[in-house]
Order: sequence, then structure tokens, then C-alpha cells
Amino acid sequence: MIRLKPGDRLVVASHNPGKLREIMELIAPFGIEALGAAQLGLPEPEETGTSFAENARIKAEAAMKGSGLAALSDDSGLCVAALDGAPGIYSARWAGPAKDFRLAIARVEEELHTAGGHDARAYFMCALALSAPDAETEVFEGRVYGALTFPPRGDKGFGYDPIFVPEGHRITFGEMEPKAKHAMSHRAVAFAKFLKSALAPGTDE
Repeated sequence: MIRLKPGDRLVVASHNPGKLREIMELIAPFGIEALGAAQLGLPEPEETGTSFAENARIKAEAAMKGSGLAALSDDSGLCVAALDGAPGIYSARWAGPAKDFRLAIARVEEELHTAGGHDARAYFMCALALSAPDAETEVFEGRVYGALTFPPRGDKGFGYDPIFVPEGHRITFGEMEPKAKHAMSHRAVAFAKFLKSALAPGTDE
């Protein structure tokens, strides 16, 4: 089991500014020095996995090998019921080379309309992978269920946040204050598992 303690350095293996910001905000209270992959000049590895967990593992292990430090990666995306789980692991690719999620959101709306447009159910999925030298990579997963809404609403989040209304709420992730989203998001669910495993006080100290 990989354990981290205050003062340790951890590479956040993401080049997505929104994800990087969220993960760093989640890690900040625990005294871990988080470094972005881009900050260290680490390249983005090719994501050849067939699941969120596999892609997260690829990114974490690449960052760990490139930096010599423990690395935490995130692979996450939107899964739409009426689209058989798409865009899923291709969520970022739907945004194109420029990572323009307005294009991705427009594609989701168009394909949902083609599919009949009656089933708006969706969920966000997140897989966090933690890799460290001389240790087995660990993966922590989280989901949050909800429904899609159009047109997009809110500018506080990133990616598909403006079209996703989580269960039990009337506003989108894009309209939520970051603190509220961090308390319930798919990333927060996965992070809670990571926290319990890697950052909780150990018995071997």
C-alpha cells in the first residue's frame, strides 16, 4: 500500500487545468506538495486503455517514471445512458485538439437528439490512479449520477459541467460553487477512497 505524509511531493499527472486545479484543492489541506505534470515538462502519454482505470494507470505510471516521484492521475468523463455510455473514455477527445468543450457539448446534444432525446440520464465517472517507485499502482473510482440539461448553464466548472445536473439538485455543476461540487462530485468520491488508503494516519508510523 502506498502511503503519503505531509511534506511529500506528489506529481498530479494531468495537463487539464480544470482537473489540476480541483485535485490540487483537494490535496492542499493534507500538507502534500503537489506539482503539475506540465510544470515538470512531462509529456502526455498516449491513452490506449479501454477503461477509465486503465488510462488513469497509464498516466500515473508515466508521470512516476518520468519524475521519480509518486504520481496521482485522473481519468474521468461523462457517460450518457441513451448513447450507450458515450462519450465515456473519449470525453476529452470529443472536444477536439483544442479541447473546446463547447463542441463536445454540442455533439452530445446532437447525438442525444438523434437517439430520441427522451432519456437524459447520465453519470460522471472518475478513476484516480496512484503510482510510486517500487510499489504497485492503486486505483480508486467514483461516480455521481444525474441528468443532462440544455442549453448549458453556469461558468464555474469545466468540461461538461454546464450540462450536468446531479441527482437531488436543480443546478448544474457549472452553476455550483467549487466547495459544493468538491463535496459530492465523482472526483470527490474517488478522492475519499484515495484519502482513506494513502493519506489517512497509518499504524506503522
